[in-house]
Amino acid sequence: MVSANALSTAVGKMIKDDGGKHTIKTVSGGTLVAMMKGDKIVLHDENEGTATVTIADVRQSNGVIHVIDHVLLPK
Repeated sequence: MVSANALSTAVGKMIKDDGGKHTIKTVSGGTLVAMMKGDKIVLHDENEGTATVTIADVRQSNGVIHVIDHVLLPK
């Protein structure tokens, strides 16, 4: 099992490995694009909405979440 702290680090590595942008498939079939802005992870939705991860790697009873500062919506 991956530690909670390693999850945001893994996302940052995927962004770097993919040349600055990493596409993430959502449960509903949409996509988000993750990028770095300084040391923060920024997510873009299909409607050109943008959210910044403000708190990463929060362990919950059903998994690990990342808190974002805006709502992202499916297309």
